[in-house]
Amino acid sequence: MSDSTPPITPVSPAPTDTKPGPSNLRLRVIYGVIGAALLLGSVWFSPWTFGLFFAFVQAVMLWEFYRMMRGSGLHPAGVLGIGTGWLLFVGTFWFAHTGYGPSGLVDSLESFFSAINGLYLRLLWSGLAVLVPVLLVLRELLLWPRYPSPFGNVGAALAGLFYIGLPMALLPLLAQGEGGYDYRRIFALLFLIWASDIGAYAAGRTLGKHKMAPNISPGKTWEGWVGGFLLTLAVGWALGYLLPDMPLVHRLAAAGVVAIFAPIGDLAESMLKRSMGVKDSGSIMPGHGGLLDRFDAFLLVLPMLALLQLLAG
Repeated sequence: MSDSTPPITPVSPAPTDTKPGPSNLRLRVIYGVIGAALLLGSVWFSPWTFGLFFAFVQAVMLWEFYRMMRGSGLHPAGVLGIGTGWLLFVGTFWFAHTGYGPSGLVDSLESFFSAINGLYLRLLWSGLAVLVPVLLVLRELLLWPRYPSPFGNVGAALAGLFYIGLPMALLPLLAQGEGGYDYRRIFALLFLIWASDIGAYAAGRTLGKHKMAPNISPGKTWEGWVGGFLLTLAVGWALGYLLPDMPLVHRLAAAGVVAIFAPIGDLAESMLKRSMGVKDSGSIMPGHGGLLDRFDAFLLVLPMLALLQLLAG
């Protein structure tokens, strides 16, 4: 994860109609099952395993992003970007886990420790907002002219934080229920995103005729999007069995957000990969690509869900 990471070799995107062979399909199934077990198990077991798992996921996603940037000829400060993203995630996780998250059940003025934590979070976010751009510019001044395109490097480093670091740092807040950390809320988020993906795939394969974004992802169709939207709404209704305390209107609103913004997040990452000339963001999961490939839908869904939660009170 250092700045000396060798750039990836650009490759032409694979044909969209190429079907995986038996060995590749077997790898996809094996690593898919392992990945799903780690994901669901970490979320279910405790808030600490949840935090550790997604802190790792965020770090790898940032590393994959900066690696792609290096493959394009830029040299962003990957270590600083990953470290900043990690601090943002850990800060919001600590803030949420210690009891003063979005539920508002604990008045931070009643406790010395809550005041300290509230001050810590404000200093963390404001401090990083001021210091990180300054450090990035200083880095370019020190390394010039070793690395060309200094402001391109600064922009790429900040782009990783805005595209990946900040959205993923919102996840611990969305995991908070009335009584603190609630794994069911993350399960619900995963089920909605998976429903959007499965519904779009099934409807697109059987009914798809009208391309949604042929220059970015030729396999995506409007019919597939409608199928994903409808299945996501159906799952949002069914989540009443998992989250009986959440009103139906809130579940359907969350489902609508996921149905709209999960496909856009997927398209955005596909556009990024095509612009970089790579097929996958990484190879950490054989047959599935990188973690940025697996969690791209989160990157637009999480900010919109956080906004929805803020508006809903």
